[in-house]
Amino acid sequence: HAGSGLNTVTTSAPGLTAEMKTFYDRVLLRSAETELVHEQFGQTRTIRAKNGKTTEFREFGSLGRALSPLTEGVTPDGQDYSVSAITATVAQYGGYISVSDMLNLTTFDNNQAEIMRMLGSQMGKTKDTLVRDVIAAGTNVIYAGGKTRKTMTNNDKFSIALVKQAVRKLKRQNAPKIGDSYVAIVHPDTVYD
Repeated sequence: HAGSGLNTVTTSAPGLTAEMKTFYDRVLLRSAETELVHEQFGQTRTIRAKNGKTTEFREFGSLGRALSPLTEGVTPDGQDYSVSAITATVAQYGGYISVSDMLNLTTFDNNQAEIMRMLGSQMGKTKDTLVRDVIAAGTNVIYAGGKTRKTMTNNDKFSIALVKQAVRKLKRQNAPKIGDSYVAIVHPDTVYD
C-alpha cells in the first residue's frame, strides 16, 4: 500500500505472468528510447546497489608536445599528468497512472499497453530534458551575435557562420569527433529560421 491508501501494482506483482512483465517492460523502454535526442551523445554509468547515490567521471588532461630530442641511451625524466573528477548524483523522477479494475474489465481498449506507451514517452521526454538542462548549463558556449544567453533577442539568429565559428573552436581545443563529425543539436524552429 502506498502512503495515500492506494494500491500500487508493479510488474513484479503476482497477478502478471512473466510474459506480460516482459511485454510491458519492452513497451515502456521502446517508447522511452524514441524520444531521446541529447542523451545519445553522453556517457552513462551504472551505480550498483548499496554503493551510494554518487558516481564519478574522470577526465584525463592532454600532454604537451615533446619537442626536445632524446639522447641515445638516456631515459628521459618522467612526466606528470592531470586527472579531473566530475561527479553526478542520482535523483529519481517519475509518475504513475492508477487504473481501476472496473475499467480494465469493461473497456474495449488495451489500456495497460497504451498506459505503458504513454509512461515510456514521458520517461524519454523527462530524461532528455534533464540531460539537455545539464548541457545548457555549461559555460563553454557560443551565442549568436557574440551575446550571452540573457542578452539574446529574436534578432540573433543561428547561421552558417556561427557553425563555422563553433567548429573552429572545437578543432582548436582538440575536441574529439563522433565518427568523423562534430554533432549539433538544433531545434526545428532554429533550422527553419
